[in-house]
Amino acid sequence: MRKLNTEKTQGKNPLWYMYRYVKTFKIVKQTIIIEICRYLPQVKIKHWIYRNVLKMNIGAYTAFAYKVVPDLLYPEYISIGENCVIGYNTTILTHEFLVDEFRTGQVNIGNHTLIGANVTILPGVRIGNYVKVGAGTVVSKDIPDHTLAYGNPMLTKNN
Repeated sequence: MRKLNTEKTQGKNPLWYMYRYVKTFKIVKQTIIIEICRYLPQVKIKHWIYRNVLKMNIGAYTAFAYKVVPDLLYPEYISIGENCVIGYNTTILTHEFLVDEFRTGQVNIGNHTLIGANVTILPGVRIGNYVKVGAGTVVSKDIPDHTLAYGNPMLTKNN
């Protein structure tokens, strides 16, 4: 079950009021950094920038492939363990704008986990240790340790 913080907006679209939730300068800064890192081929430099500038909690030897997009508003809500691979064009979200509410949630990815290409990880999920997430999967719920997850809707199979 996803763990989310929800703020109701009394029928007003919260995306119209985005800058109430995050300061404009922070969004502009993080957008520029993330866009540069998406195309940066140096895994070590990208790792350093995400940890030290965007304040993401990232373990040793975790690598982000080409065009990965961490959340623009709250990248600091992302925690990834050691020795993980985050595949090509993956999106890791820690916020959701709905028609009448705004949601945020931590994303925790365990150690020795593989996230395949074009995966979308929704806010508030925990992905365990030694997990493999297949390409194109939408991760909408927690995935336990030692599990293969794939497809949309997501299916899981214990290894």
